Amino acid sequence: MLLSVAGLNLCGRMRLLNRGSCIALARIQKPCTAGYPTSSKKPQPQPQPQQLAMGYNIEWIFQRLRCPSGLWYIASQIAITAVGLFAKFVLVFLNRTVVYNRERLINLIAKRPAGVPLVTVSNHQSCFDDPGLWGVLPVRYVCNTFKIRWSMAAHDICFTNKYHSTFFMYGKCIPVVRGSGVYQDAVNLCIQKCALGHWVHVFPEGKVNMTKEEMRLKWGVGRIIYESPRIPIILPMWHEGMDEVLPNTEPYVLKWGKKVTLNIGQPIDLQDFIQDLKDRKVPEPEARKLITDKIQDVFHHLRKETEELHKKRL
Repeated sequence: MLLSVAGLNLCGRMRLLNRGSCIALARIQKPCTAGYPTSSKKPQPQPQPQQLAMGYNIEWIFQRLRCPSGLWYIASQIAITAVGLFAKFVLVFLNRTVVYNRERLINLIAKRPAGVPLVTVSNHQSCFDDPGLWGVLPVRYVCNTFKIRWSMAAHDICFTNKYHSTFFMYGKCIPVVRGSGVYQDAVNLCIQKCALGHWVHVFPEGKVNMTKEEMRLKWGVGRIIYESPRIPIILPMWHEGMDEVLPNTEPYVLKWGKKVTLNIGQPIDLQDFIQDLKDRKVPEPEARKLITDKIQDVFHHLRKETEELHKKRL
Protein backbone atom coordinates (compact mmCIF):
# COMPACT_ATOMS: atom_id res chain seq x y z
CA MET A 1 0.00 0.00 0.00
CA LEU A 2 2.76 2.44 0.93
CA LEU A 3 4.61 1.70 -2.31
CA SER A 4 1.41 2.32 -4.27
CA VAL A 5 0.86 5.68 -2.57
CA ALA A 6 4.51 6.66 -3.16
CA GLY A 7 4.24 5.64 -6.80
CA LEU A 8 1.07 7.70 -7.30
CA ASN A 9 2.74 10.69 -5.63
CA LEU A 10 5.79 10.40 -7.91
CA CYS A 11 3.60 10.12 -11.01
CA GLY A 12 1.59 13.15 -9.89
CA ARG A 13 4.72 15.24 -9.43
CA MET A 14 6.02 14.16 -12.82
CA ARG A 15 2.76 15.17 -14.54
CA LEU A 16 2.79 18.58 -12.84
CA LEU A 17 6.44 19.19 -13.71
CA ASN A 18 5.91 18.10 -17.31
CA ARG A 19 2.93 20.42 -17.70
CA GLY A 20 4.77 23.27 -15.98
CA SER A 21 7.81 22.85 -18.23
CA CYS A 22 5.72 23.13 -21.39
CA ILE A 23 3.82 26.16 -20.08
CA ALA A 24 7.06 27.90 -19.11
CA LEU A 25 8.55 27.14 -22.51
CA ALA A 26 5.51 28.60 -24.25
CA ARG A 27 5.76 31.77 -22.18
CA ILE A 28 9.45 32.19 -22.96
CA GLN A 29 8.99 31.59 -26.66
CA LYS A 30 6.24 34.24 -26.78
CA PRO A 31 6.97 37.91 -26.00
CA CYS A 32 6.57 38.14 -22.22
CA THR A 33 5.63 41.55 -20.81
CA ALA A 34 4.53 40.58 -17.29
CA GLY A 35 6.49 42.68 -14.85
CA TYR A 36 8.34 44.51 -17.62
CA PRO A 37 7.80 48.03 -18.96
CA THR A 38 5.66 48.13 -22.08
CA SER A 39 6.45 50.15 -25.15
CA SER A 40 4.60 51.21 -28.29
CA LYS A 41 7.66 50.42 -30.38
CA LYS A 42 7.84 47.21 -32.32
CA PRO A 43 9.77 44.51 -30.39
CA GLN A 44 13.32 44.07 -31.56
CA PRO A 45 14.22 40.61 -32.88
CA GLN A 46 16.37 38.59 -30.51
CA PRO A 47 19.98 38.23 -31.68
CA GLN A 48 20.77 34.83 -33.11
CA PRO A 49 23.46 32.62 -31.52
CA GLN A 50 26.79 32.46 -33.27
CA GLN A 51 26.95 29.47 -35.59
CA LEU A 52 29.90 27.17 -34.93
CA ALA A 53 30.90 23.90 -36.53
CA MET A 54 29.18 21.14 -34.56
CA GLY A 55 30.21 17.54 -34.09
CA TYR A 56 27.48 15.35 -32.62
CA ASN A 57 23.92 16.68 -33.20
CA ILE A 58 22.49 17.77 -29.83
CA GLU A 59 19.11 19.14 -30.96
CA TRP A 60 17.22 16.07 -29.72
CA ILE A 61 18.59 16.65 -26.21
CA PHE A 62 16.99 20.09 -25.96
CA GLN A 63 13.67 18.64 -27.12
CA ARG A 64 13.77 16.15 -24.24
CA LEU A 65 14.91 18.71 -21.65
CA ARG A 66 12.34 21.36 -22.54
CA CYS A 67 9.36 19.13 -21.75
CA PRO A 68 10.59 16.05 -19.85
CA SER A 69 8.22 13.07 -19.83
CA GLY A 70 7.32 10.87 -16.90
CA LEU A 71 9.73 8.20 -18.14
CA TRP A 72 12.44 10.85 -18.36
CA TYR A 73 12.04 11.63 -14.66
CA ILE A 74 12.24 7.95 -13.73
CA ALA A 75 15.47 7.51 -15.71
CA SER A 76 16.81 10.78 -14.31
CA GLN A 77 16.13 9.65 -10.74
CA ILE A 78 18.18 6.50 -11.33
CA ALA A 79 21.09 8.47 -12.83
CA ILE A 80 21.00 11.19 -10.18
CA THR A 81 20.97 8.63 -7.36
CA ALA A 82 23.96 6.72 -8.74
CA VAL A 83 26.00 9.86 -9.45
CA GLY A 84 25.04 11.50 -6.15
CA LEU A 85 26.17 8.52 -4.08
CA PHE A 86 29.41 8.32 -6.04
CA ALA A 87 30.11 12.03 -5.52
CA LYS A 88 29.45 11.71 -1.79
CA PHE A 89 31.72 8.66 -1.53
CA VAL A 90 34.61 10.42 -3.30
CA LEU A 91 34.35 13.83 -1.65
CA VAL A 92 33.24 12.93 1.87
CA PHE A 93 34.74 9.49 2.50
CA LEU A 94 37.85 9.38 0.31
CA ASN A 95 38.99 12.97 0.76
CA ARG A 96 39.29 15.53 3.55
CA THR A 97 36.50 17.96 2.71
CA VAL A 98 35.42 20.86 4.90
CA VAL A 99 32.36 22.95 4.05
CA TYR A 100 31.81 26.41 5.52
CA ASN A 101 28.22 27.72 5.80
CA ARG A 102 26.69 24.58 4.30
CA GLU A 103 23.34 25.41 5.87
CA ARG A 104 22.99 28.42 3.56
CA LEU A 105 22.84 26.18 0.52
CA ILE A 106 20.67 23.52 2.18
CA ASN A 107 18.14 26.09 3.41
CA LEU A 108 17.79 27.62 -0.03
CA ILE A 109 17.35 24.22 -1.68
CA ALA A 110 14.72 23.11 0.84
CA LYS A 111 13.00 26.22 2.16
CA ARG A 112 13.05 29.04 -0.39
CA PRO A 113 9.61 30.40 -1.32
CA ALA A 114 7.66 28.37 -3.87
CA GLY A 115 8.32 29.43 -7.45
CA VAL A 116 11.47 31.42 -6.62
CA PRO A 117 14.47 30.16 -8.62
CA LEU A 118 17.92 29.61 -7.15
CA VAL A 119 21.04 30.42 -9.19
CA THR A 120 24.31 29.25 -7.64
CA VAL A 121 27.62 30.41 -9.10
CA SER A 122 31.10 29.08 -8.40
CA ASN A 123 34.63 28.92 -9.72
CA HIS A 124 35.64 25.99 -11.93
CA GLN A 125 38.89 24.14 -11.10
CA SER A 126 38.26 20.57 -12.22
CA CYS A 127 36.02 18.44 -14.41
CA PHE A 128 34.84 16.81 -11.17
CA ASP A 129 33.52 20.08 -9.70
CA ASP A 130 30.09 19.00 -10.87
CA PRO A 131 28.88 16.52 -9.64
CA GLY A 132 31.64 16.27 -7.01
CA LEU A 133 30.78 19.38 -5.01
CA TRP A 134 27.20 18.26 -4.48
CA GLY A 135 28.48 15.25 -2.57
CA VAL A 136 28.53 17.52 0.51
CA LEU A 137 24.72 17.69 0.46
CA PRO A 138 22.49 15.30 2.42
CA VAL A 139 21.37 12.22 0.47
CA ARG A 140 17.78 13.47 0.34
CA TYR A 141 18.93 16.32 -1.90
CA VAL A 142 21.95 15.02 -3.81
CA CYS A 143 20.01 11.89 -4.82
CA ASN A 144 16.74 13.64 -5.65
CA THR A 145 16.12 14.63 -9.26
CA PHE A 146 13.36 17.03 -8.13
CA LYS A 147 15.79 18.93 -5.87
CA ILE A 148 19.25 18.76 -7.46
CA ARG A 149 20.53 21.48 -9.78
CA TRP A 150 20.39 21.95 -13.51
CA SER A 151 23.87 22.65 -14.85
CA MET A 152 25.42 23.53 -18.19
CA ALA A 153 28.12 21.16 -19.49
CA ALA A 154 30.43 21.52 -22.49
CA HIS A 155 28.91 19.84 -25.54
CA ASP A 156 32.34 18.88 -26.95
CA ILE A 157 33.26 16.99 -23.76
CA CYS A 158 30.04 15.54 -22.33
CA PHE A 159 27.80 15.25 -25.40
CA THR A 160 30.05 13.65 -28.01
CA ASN A 161 27.89 10.59 -28.79
CA LYS A 162 24.48 9.09 -28.09
CA TYR A 163 25.50 7.17 -24.97
CA HIS A 164 27.37 10.02 -23.26
CA SER A 165 24.62 12.45 -24.22
CA THR A 166 21.90 10.23 -22.76
CA PHE A 167 23.77 9.82 -19.48
CA PHE A 168 24.46 13.52 -18.98
CA MET A 169 20.96 14.48 -20.10
CA TYR A 170 19.44 12.29 -17.39
CA GLY A 171 21.92 13.86 -14.97
CA LYS A 172 20.19 17.22 -15.61
CA CYS A 173 23.09 18.62 -17.63
CA ILE A 174 22.38 21.11 -20.41
CA PRO A 175 24.76 21.10 -23.41
CA VAL A 176 26.42 24.49 -23.83
CA VAL A 177 28.38 25.33 -26.98
CA ARG A 178 31.32 27.45 -25.89
CA GLY A 179 31.82 30.38 -28.24
CA SER A 180 28.17 30.52 -29.37
CA GLY A 181 27.35 33.49 -27.20
CA VAL A 182 24.61 34.28 -24.68
CA TYR A 183 21.61 33.70 -26.97
CA GLN A 184 22.12 29.98 -27.51
CA ASP A 185 19.69 27.20 -26.55
CA ALA A 186 21.54 26.33 -23.33
CA VAL A 187 21.05 29.81 -21.86
CA ASN A 188 17.44 29.92 -23.06
CA LEU A 189 16.77 26.61 -21.34
CA CYS A 190 18.31 27.83 -18.07
CA ILE A 191 15.91 30.80 -18.19
CA GLN A 192 13.02 28.36 -18.68
CA LYS A 193 14.11 26.34 -15.64
CA CYS A 194 14.30 29.56 -13.61
CA ALA A 195 10.76 30.35 -14.75
CA LEU A 196 9.72 27.07 -13.11
CA GLY A 197 11.43 28.03 -9.85
CA HIS A 198 14.19 25.43 -10.22
CA TRP A 199 17.82 25.49 -9.08
CA VAL A 200 20.35 26.31 -11.83
CA HIS A 201 24.09 26.16 -11.25
CA VAL A 202 26.46 28.20 -13.43
CA PHE A 203 30.25 28.22 -13.78
CA PRO A 204 30.52 31.82 -15.00
CA GLU A 205 34.22 31.48 -15.83
CA GLY A 206 33.00 29.45 -18.79
CA LYS A 207 35.70 26.77 -18.60
CA VAL A 208 37.98 24.90 -16.22
CA ASN A 209 40.36 27.59 -14.98
CA MET A 210 43.59 25.60 -14.90
CA THR A 211 45.82 28.64 -14.27
CA LYS A 212 43.53 29.95 -11.47
CA GLU A 213 43.83 33.47 -12.83
CA GLU A 214 41.11 36.01 -12.08
CA MET A 215 39.06 35.73 -15.26
CA ARG A 216 36.37 38.03 -16.60
CA LEU A 217 33.09 36.24 -16.02
CA LYS A 218 30.91 35.33 -18.98
CA TRP A 219 27.75 37.40 -19.42
CA GLY A 220 25.44 34.41 -19.87
CA VAL A 221 24.87 34.29 -16.11
CA GLY A 222 23.78 37.93 -16.21
CA ARG A 223 21.26 37.20 -18.95
CA ILE A 224 19.84 34.19 -17.06
CA ILE A 225 19.29 36.32 -13.96
CA TYR A 226 17.96 39.38 -15.80
CA GLU A 227 15.50 37.54 -18.04
CA SER A 228 14.15 35.18 -15.40
CA PRO A 229 10.45 36.03 -14.90
CA ARG A 230 11.09 36.03 -11.15
CA ILE A 231 14.36 37.47 -9.90
CA PRO A 232 16.39 34.48 -8.63
CA ILE A 233 18.17 34.10 -5.32
CA ILE A 234 21.87 34.28 -6.22
CA LEU A 235 24.22 32.23 -4.06
CA PRO A 236 28.00 32.48 -4.63
CA MET A 237 30.39 29.65 -3.77
CA TRP A 238 34.16 29.24 -3.91
CA HIS A 239 36.19 26.07 -3.52
CA GLU A 240 39.84 25.06 -3.32
CA GLY A 241 41.46 21.66 -3.84
CA MET A 242 39.14 20.05 -6.39
CA ASP A 243 41.94 20.07 -8.97
CA GLU A 244 43.88 17.78 -6.64
CA VAL A 245 40.99 15.32 -6.36
CA LEU A 246 40.86 15.14 -10.16
CA PRO A 247 44.01 16.69 -11.64
CA ASN A 248 43.79 18.47 -14.98
CA THR A 249 46.63 16.38 -16.38
CA GLU A 250 46.72 12.82 -17.68
CA PRO A 251 45.87 10.13 -16.74
CA TYR A 252 42.85 11.96 -15.20
CA VAL A 253 42.40 9.57 -12.28
CA LEU A 254 40.52 10.46 -9.09
CA LYS A 255 42.75 10.81 -6.00
CA TRP A 256 42.08 10.23 -2.33
CA GLY A 257 43.24 11.87 0.91
CA LYS A 258 43.27 15.38 -0.62
CA LYS A 259 42.25 18.58 1.15
CA VAL A 260 39.12 20.26 -0.25
CA THR A 261 37.55 23.47 1.06
CA LEU A 262 34.11 24.70 0.00
CA ASN A 263 32.92 28.10 1.19
CA ILE A 264 29.27 29.11 0.69
CA GLY A 265 28.96 32.89 0.57
CA GLN A 266 26.08 35.14 1.54
CA PRO A 267 23.24 35.40 -1.02
CA ILE A 268 23.82 38.37 -3.33
CA ASP A 269 20.90 40.76 -2.91
CA LEU A 270 20.28 42.27 -6.34
CA GLN A 271 16.49 42.55 -6.13
CA ASP A 272 16.33 46.35 -6.04
CA PHE A 273 19.27 46.70 -8.45
CA ILE A 274 17.68 44.47 -11.09
CA GLN A 275 14.23 45.97 -10.65
CA ASP A 276 15.75 49.42 -11.16
CA LEU A 277 17.40 48.24 -14.38
CA LYS A 278 14.02 47.01 -15.63
CA ASP A 279 12.20 50.16 -14.54
CA ARG A 280 14.74 52.30 -16.41
CA LYS A 281 14.44 50.05 -19.48
CA VAL A 282 18.17 49.39 -19.52
CA PRO A 283 18.99 47.37 -22.68
CA GLU A 284 19.60 43.69 -21.98
CA PRO A 285 23.25 43.67 -23.18
CA GLU A 286 24.11 46.45 -20.75
CA ALA A 287 22.04 45.00 -17.92
CA ARG A 288 23.59 41.54 -18.13
CA LYS A 289 27.08 43.08 -17.97
CA LEU A 290 26.20 45.15 -14.89
CA ILE A 291 24.75 42.10 -13.13
CA THR A 292 27.78 39.96 -14.02
CA ASP A 293 30.10 42.69 -12.71
CA LYS A 294 28.33 42.52 -9.34
CA ILE A 295 28.99 38.78 -9.18
CA GLN A 296 32.61 39.36 -10.21
CA ASP A 297 33.11 41.72 -7.23
CA VAL A 298 31.65 39.14 -4.81
CA PHE A 299 33.87 36.42 -6.29
CA HIS A 300 36.98 38.54 -5.73
CA HIS A 301 36.34 38.80 -1.97
CA LEU A 302 34.99 35.27 -1.53
CA ARG A 303 38.08 33.85 -3.22
CA LYS A 304 40.45 35.61 -0.80
CA GLU A 305 38.41 34.43 2.18
CA THR A 306 38.34 30.83 0.97
CA GLU A 307 42.05 30.73 0.15
CA GLU A 308 42.80 31.84 3.72
CA LEU A 309 40.50 29.17 5.15
CA HIS A 310 42.15 26.56 2.94
CA LYS A 311 45.68 27.56 3.99
CA LYS A 312 44.83 27.39 7.70
CA ARG A 313 43.85 23.73 7.44
CA LEU A 314 46.55 21.14 8.18
